Amino acid sequence: MRIALVQQPAGPDRAANRDRGLAALRRAAAAGADLVAFAELAFDPFWPQRPVAGDPLELAEPIPGPTTDAMAAAARELGVVVVLNLYERDGEAAFDSSPVIDADGSLLGVTRMVHVTDYPGFHEQGYYTPGDRGAPVYTTAAGEVGVAICYDRHYPEYMRALGLAGADLEVVPQAGTVGEWPEGLYEAEMRVAAFQNGYFVALCNRVGREERLDFAGESFVCGPDGVVLARAGRGREEILLAEVDPAACARSYARRLFLRDRRPELWPCLSPSIA
Repeated sequence: MRIALVQQPAGPDRAANRDRGLAALRRAAAAGADLVAFAELAFDPFWPQRPVAGDPLELAEPIPGPTTDAMAAAARELGVVVVLNLYERDGEAAFDSSPVIDADGSLLGVTRMVHVTDYPGFHEQGYYTPGDRGAPVYTTAAGEVGVAICYDRHYPEYMRALGLAGADLEVVPQAGTVGEWPEGLYEAEMRVAAFQNGYFVALCNRVGREERLDFAGESFVCGPDGVVLARAGRGREEILLAEVDPAACARSYARRLFLRDRRPELWPCLSPSIA
């Protein structure tokens, strides 16, 4: 299976950003991609770089809505699975959300970021309601796909929940900046999660300098053995392509050993779905 990560900047015009994404989706499909993923808030400026002012709901969009409708039509035409990330409005709440669209254009579901942070440059608690849908795994034309949205990737229990639910591929839409953490730490974190849980991880990061933040790019894909298979450049708009073999998940140490030998009865502090 070939996956594509669209590493692109976003300006103030959502429609123009969406058109840019649709063009990238077509290029990825032409290159043989079976699944195409986008970064966090791929078609908007990164709103949380500033503390919230006014009504943030005015910045959000519904799901289904204009972006998911356009992407679903393209997914159906091209026969590819699409994993998005949008600022979703649902009534009087707003979420950092990843709609998952199957290759026939059907909306399989929406993952919402569970953990919401707040610190300089990432004032997310003023914008996002904590997600209420757990860590679903979607059966797609490209296989079993889960999503960990940006901050959720730091929580081992979230990553383990996706593994226990049978994910073969975990997509991570991210908004990570240049020099945000010690060199290589984010990548190491994802490589360990892939190894411990027996799935592929595809982290798709934003790129480009915005008002207060400089997004790094450097999207990457690693396998269930923890080895990096492909990596995009820093600060460069590009489409990263990688070949993944879902059958490798069944052969992984995690699937053959680690998950088999767990003792969840000893960890009463964890919820049953994760323990």
